[in-house]
Amino acid sequence: MAPREQPEVAVSTPRIGVLALQGAFREHIQALTRLGAEAVPLRSPNELAGLDGVVLPGGESTTMDKLLRQFDLQQPLRRQLRAGLPAMATCAGVILLANEVRDGLPNQESLHLLPIAVRRNAYGRQPESFESDIELQGFDHPFRGVFIRSPVVERVDDSVEVLGTVDDRPVAIRSGRILGLTFHPELTGDDRLHRLFLDDVEEAGAARDTEETG
Repeated sequence: MAPREQPEVAVSTPRIGVLALQGAFREHIQALTRLGAEAVPLRSPNELAGLDGVVLPGGESTTMDKLLRQFDLQQPLRRQLRAGLPAMATCAGVILLANEVRDGLPNQESLHLLPIAVRRNAYGRQPESFESDIELQGFDHPFRGVFIRSPVVERVDDSVEVLGTVDDRPVAIRSGRILGLTFHPELTGDDRLHRLFLDDVEEAGAARDTEETG
């Protein structure tokens, strides 16, 4: 399903957990708060209760992987996402969810929830960071993508919807209830992708309510 340009936030305030073990989680909280969501840090399994969606931010994927396991959050988070909890993953968050990490460290693990293959830091190190205008499906003007030590999506399964590319490489994808972005939308001040995520959260909630009442 193609994204809409100006999706609306649900009437009831969505509660979004932003993984806050490491990385750019504060900026995501600020963006979601601007849009009227209740955005809260997520650091422990019990904080998953009552969430309508989660954000996996950019940062250092190997460090985030270790902390997920250290805080006993890896498996509970995986179970919730497999059950359909909507997620927005940016940069390192995409690596955490990928089925295949092609240059990961020997002990690095992922959640195996996105049917893609990624290569870490494939766009270069910090000094080689760049920005690029991205044409996204359903948006009437480009989104300015900020790429900082970003992964490259080298393979996507047929089930994955590619929403935007840079140099013919997918940089915005959707698989089920997961929105994956290899760049940092939280650093731009452009909240359209966070609006899109909240629209996904609203649709998931409506579908859940229909199932419960049906």
